[in-house]
Amino acid sequence: MKRQAPNTASQDTASQDTRSHILTVGRRLTATHGYRGVGLSELLQAASVPKGSFYHYFASKEAYGCALLTAFVEDYEKGLTRSLNDDSLSARDRLLTYFENWHARQISGNPEDRCLVVKLSAEVADLSPDMSRILQQGVAAILRRLSQTLRDGVEGGSIAPLDDTDGLAEAIYHQWLGASLLAGLSHDDAPLHSAMRMTGKMIPPA
Repeated sequence: MKRQAPNTASQDTASQDTRSHILTVGRRLTATHGYRGVGLSELLQAASVPKGSFYHYFASKEAYGCALLTAFVEDYEKGLTRSLNDDSLSARDRLLTYFENWHARQISGNPEDRCLVVKLSAEVADLSPDMSRILQQGVAAILRRLSQTLRDGVEGGSIAPLDDTDGLAEAIYHQWLGASLLAGLSHDDAPLHSAMRMTGKMIPPA
């Protein structure tokens, strides 16, 4: 009787599902407790996987942290593309809607909705150069998209002429990072409301 060859495609899918499951659980825990606040044993218990399975996918906790942030950056960029490519809105309205959604995510009852850049940037800066690099590259990509949308708004007639779209994109983004940190410290979204008002003024309509 001829022996049936193993279904490597199914095995690869199962392997990828397990890796994705670990990252999904890890993101939920990290969004709540921070990176250092989640021990490996806590992660393994929450994900219901043995330690051997973890090290099959990640050489170390730092490698896992890099994978976690890479997945977050990729997901965030997909959402950013959907938001800033919405042709039903003007470029200015797309930008304002993006920041309105940022506000909503930061006050969401689901910690996973909140920005990991806000949660982890200070922590990983002193912890892991590789993790810090991933976040820096993710932020740079966001700034490029915001700046491009500002230029689109000027060219399309929804935003008044601007001298420095790159500098403005950076200033607005940094303002929102700071507002998010203050909102987290005070458990009050007043800083986010203030950031929204200032953003509307910083992006003048044509």
